[in-house]
Amino acid sequence: MSRLSVPNLESDTGPSGRIYAQIKKAIGSVPKTFAAIAAHGPAALKSVLAVDTVLAAGTLTKRDQEVIKLVISGAAGCDYCVAAHNYLAKLAGVRPDALKQIRAGQPTGDPKRDALVSFVRKLAQSSGTVSDEDFAAIKAAGYSDAQLVEISLAFATITFTNVFNRINDTEIDFPAVA
Repeated sequence: MSRLSVPNLESDTGPSGRIYAQIKKAIGSVPKTFAAIAAHGPAALKSVLAVDTVLAAGTLTKRDQEVIKLVISGAAGCDYCVAAHNYLAKLAGVRPDALKQIRAGQPTGDPKRDALVSFVRKLAQSSGTVSDEDFAAIKAAGYSDAQLVEISLAFATITFTNVFNRINDTEIDFPAVA
């Protein structure tokens, strides 16, 4: 059970309720993490959603964005975000066997994706410090300077939700990771 209380999503008419209505309209339901963040910090959730909008307008594919978030969530030990981004990556077209390999730290057979996973995992393990070799490898895989900015932004926003969900012990409302 989550640690922070969440008001009834249907009857909340305050700032949080307006955000809930927008999320429901966009994706059909309100994930428990978004409900809890909005209940206690509507501006924080608006910021997370704004970052997702910026990322959606960028040049990283939705697959890449979800892989980044999955890798960081695994490194952070956030079971909620692992379940969420495993599911969202699958919806974005990442094969279930590739997701399992990513979570296990094994190569997927896709050199560009494997370079991204390796780079992001190194970022997570080193608090963002990478060697010249790591930088050269991600560039050689075809990632642009602008995409390195987007990778950094995805890293930053998922770190927030990872920490929040660990604090809240948010109840997982995404399919179990197999």
